[in-house]
Amino acid sequence: MRRLLQAEGLALFAASLVAFHALGTSWWMFASLFFVPDVSFLGYLAGSRFGAWSYNILHSTLGAMLLAGIAWYVGGILGQVLMSVAVIWLGHIGFDRMLGYGLKYTSGFKNTHLGKL
Repeated sequence: MRRLLQAEGLALFAASLVAFHALGTSWWMFASLFFVPDVSFLGYLAGSRFGAWSYNILHSTLGAMLLAGIAWYVGGILGQVLMSVAVIWLGHIGFDRMLGYGLKYTSGFKNTHLGKL
């Protein structure tokens, strides 16, 4: 099961690269925003419960998909920028899943929905 979920992560990452290319946005934006979701690691300074919560908020596809929906609704230049951010966000999530980093349980950083790190 773990390998299947990692393959899904690879597919999400690859799809995000294709989608970002199709948007025509600068790859500098992709490179500069790709690791922004990892700021959520700072939540672990407040304990494993808050750390898991903050990590999971920024590493769940729900937020990125919501942002993509808002971008589509808004349209125009702002919509393109928001869609680019959503695609980068999804790419980061896919990349992490591909490497085996899953959503975190409150019992500790190494306990994920993909198994123990």
